Amino acid sequence: MPYLENQLKQRIDDKLKILQSLRPLPPSSVEKLKQQFSVEMTYNSNAIEGNRLTLKETFLVIQEGLTIKGKSLKDHLEAKDHFEALNYLYELVEKDKRQTLSEVLIRSIQSLVVRETEKENVGQYRYGNVIITGANHTPPNAIQIPRLMRNFILWVKDNQKKIHPIELAAMIHHRLVYIHPFFDGNGRTARLIMNLFLIQKGYPLVMILKNDRKRYYESLDKADKGDYIPLIRFVGQAVERSLNIYLKTLLPKTKNMEAYYPLSIVSKKFSYSKKYLNLLARTGKLEAHKEKRNWVTSPEAVDRYIKNRLRKRNI
Repeated sequence: MPYLENQLKQRIDDKLKILQSLRPLPPSSVEKLKQQFSVEMTYNSNAIEGNRLTLKETFLVIQEGLTIKGKSLKDHLEAKDHFEALNYLYELVEKDKRQTLSEVLIRSIQSLVVRETEKENVGQYRYGNVIITGANHTPPNAIQIPRLMRNFILWVKDNQKKIHPIELAAMIHHRLVYIHPFFDGNGRTARLIMNLFLIQKGYPLVMILKNDRKRYYESLDKADKGDYIPLIRFVGQAVERSLNIYLKTLLPKTKNMEAYYPLSIVSKKFSYSKKYLNLLARTGKLEAHKEKRNWVTSPEAVDRYIKNRLRKRNI
């Protein structure tokens, strides 16, 4: 059975409780965070798939309606489509926080994601076989997709109350991209569906960063072979990153979160090297998250790791 490491799970559960205790959240702060996360997710999710717009350019396209010189029409349309799909997702949750996952819903999300770039196949399952360049996995035969998607929805319904939300969200994401039901937009649709499930459970929007693309694909490849632990850890760390950003913004300054620094700075305060702290961060043993390309953590987090390690030795 896939699992989320206890240390990471406990940190996430504790932070989610703090966030829940702050509800109802200040509308102005929520709107600011929503705009920030919507632009960042649109940028990162599209960039993973090859979109060439920068984060700033993505903001200008979707918020200001500008055209970026030197960037393709497809890049512009993908940004606008993803942003609309994300807004639709938010609307669904606001109308019904218990929104049931269905084939119709998945196809609706995909139709928005590729509305202007894949008009002939919006919302339609693929009718031909495909090969994913650079991947070890070959998606199932097109004729199997209707049956696989029905079984996928039944599996989700059967496991909603049996598996931790983050574990289930990671597995939902993987199973959807494994089936690869559409000609285009599978990754973006899977990341949005994963977020729909997480938002329903009270988590903030979760982003897979472009800078983590290699690790992301490697974890999906391992899940293809039945090892879900790297993917679940990866998604869990993305969830914790979003919670950290929300709490840093929403908590009163007197109760604010710990200050986070690059590993190179924190390592100078301890006997651990930057390389070792990086290993602890990547494996979920140290409370840390990515800011752009770099892992950051706090001296307090390293202290907790040390104390926890000593406690286990003395048991």
